[in-house]
Amino acid sequence: MESISTPDSAARELLDHCLAGRPWPEHLLDPLLAESGNHALFRIVVEGLCDLFEPRLCHVYADLFAAVIARRVPALHNVEHMVERYDRVRMPRKLDREPAGVFILSRVTLGADVAVTSILLDAAKRRFPDVPIWFVGPRKSWELFAADSRLQHLPIAYGRGAALDDRLSIWPQLRDAVFQPGCIVIDPDSRLTQLGLLPLCREEDYFFFESRSYGGDGSEPLSTLARRWASETLGVAAQPYVDAQPYIATGLDAAEFACTVSFGVGENPGKRVADPFEEELLKRLPRPLLIDKGAGGEEAERVERAVQRAGRGVAMWDGSFAGFAAHIQRSRLYVGYDSAGGHVAAACGVPLVSIFKGFASERMFQRWRPSGAGRIAVIRADSEPDLLSASLAAIHSPLAQVFDL
Repeated sequence: MESISTPDSAARELLDHCLAGRPWPEHLLDPLLAESGNHALFRIVVEGLCDLFEPRLCHVYADLFAAVIARRVPALHNVEHMVERYDRVRMPRKLDREPAGVFILSRVTLGADVAVTSILLDAAKRRFPDVPIWFVGPRKSWELFAADSRLQHLPIAYGRGAALDDRLSIWPQLRDAVFQPGCIVIDPDSRLTQLGLLPLCREEDYFFFESRSYGGDGSEPLSTLARRWASETLGVAAQPYVDAQPYIATGLDAAEFACTVSFGVGENPGKRVADPFEEELLKRLPRPLLIDKGAGGEEAERVERAVQRAGRGVAMWDGSFAGFAAHIQRSRLYVGYDSAGGHVAAACGVPLVSIFKGFASERMFQRWRPSGAGRIAVIRADSEPDLLSASLAAIHSPLAQVFDL
């Protein structure tokens, strides 16, 4: 047996086998299933397979992660059974009855819950105006929709940085909560089910939007694909939205910001443009300006440094993301890296400039670019030699005349 020096090296070797379509040696999983290797399993292998958005890799992922689940969850020891079920539920089909209730799973990440999950929430509300609808997932995501009187919240805590066993441990609670007589479950490729592998209810009551393969080799963004899937499955036209007004913090309620900004990168430093890009961009953006301080740590320190050098007229948001989303809705321009804030702006029709960097493939860029009816400029960091000039040109170009800045 080959000696594996680190979880990262095991993860990279395993990913290479998967991408090449070769059978993967089972011993490569051993260091990744130890708690010290869980981060490498998700960051390198799972994200490496999913971020390419190649339909052929969906089944590769299912084979691999079914084996992972089988090792950690005794009740789900049959890998073949898991994969066969996955192959059945991934096939789109039309919902032809009115359920007693609808459970819609969170995608866990904020941007995906706006770009994808909110569309399925909107579709369910339109199709079933008198049926109870639950948003199932973490509170942080729920806050984006908490003002919507048509929705109820079923709290399920899920930590993206948590150990594998902790991530899988939610399954019995989730299954028992949503397996209700006459109800259906809509799964937007959620990490709560490990992308459709954890069974929650009868197959005929489960509707799975496998966002990694849906759309095939096309270039449509995920929001467009989610709308198409909702139309095919539920028979209604739907749109992305947020409804987070109650979470505006005291002290900034009366402020009218010309511009909202986020330099958050979601723990992916590859999305960030090197200094002094951020502080130079802040100096040139219209005032008054509100910038999200982020989740703390290095990101907050980086924002504080940029604000100190940017001059007057800049305020920092140090509260919930839902509160910041409410300010994005009311601003006249949003600027930021590829992040949840850009999807909020797109959903709300707020003109936006998105600086896109660190994507694993061309299709990942196409899938995750913000999409909506408003004015959207996407600056690709891989094709612009001067990102500052390109960003400023997008803001002040004829495209941006509607900003009224």
